[in-house]
Amino acid sequence: MGALERTTAIVTGSSRGIGAEVAKLLAAQGAAVVVNYRQKAPRANKVVAGIEAAGGRAVAVGADLTSAEGAQALVDAAVENYGGLNLLVLNASGGMETGLGEDYALKLNRDAQVSMLTTALDVMPENSRVVFVTSHQAHFINSVDTMDAYEPVARSKRAGEDALRDMVPALTERGISFVVVSGDMIEGTVTATLLDRAAPGAIEARRQEAGRLYSVEEFAAEIAAMATADVPTGHTEYVGGAEHFTR
Repeated sequence: MGALERTTAIVTGSSRGIGAEVAKLLAAQGAAVVVNYRQKAPRANKVVAGIEAAGGRAVAVGADLTSAEGAQALVDAAVENYGGLNLLVLNASGGMETGLGEDYALKLNRDAQVSMLTTALDVMPENSRVVFVTSHQAHFINSVDTMDAYEPVARSKRAGEDALRDMVPALTERGISFVVVSGDMIEGTVTATLLDRAAPGAIEARRQEAGRLYSVEEFAAEIAAMATADVPTGHTEYVGGAEHFTR
């Protein structure tokens, strides 16, 4: 039996990139996983097919997290397909996309995170865990400047983290733990690509500062490890390059 054999997980934003890799890793440890996508069903279905081919359990669910209906659809899928929910990985983020409105970053990175957790709490039992994924650039934005192109996203993600941390007392009353995983810029992600497009050379400069940047697979492994890590609620797990932000 895997370490997550009796676990049902929702991984938001898991049709590609970091979220997809986290979903695969959790499934490999025995979890039944709800794979979330916003628009690209074929990508999500491919993730599910890979999990099932490896002997795991997963279902793809299309849901826009900026709507209340989106959060409810994911929770309903967990309950209807696997009988409950005891692991929520809040991985979905964005804000650098064009054409989605000036307030989209805050709607997704703060409001949707709170809505997703609030909706999930209705069915999460004692000893469940919530994992919020962020970046050092967002986590430390109040004390360390970041690239101009990323600052609105960073501030919205920090606002999301703060709002979720405000919920920790209520989570603790229910016996649910909350963990943050903060990483440096990650090679090969959409955000890194968009940043390098907005500020050519930005990723290479960060790579030189940090010594190296984690790959999608490496960062996903750190996130998946936090599903069962023996850490106190409210813990922040720093993955790569945090020294630059704390010195």
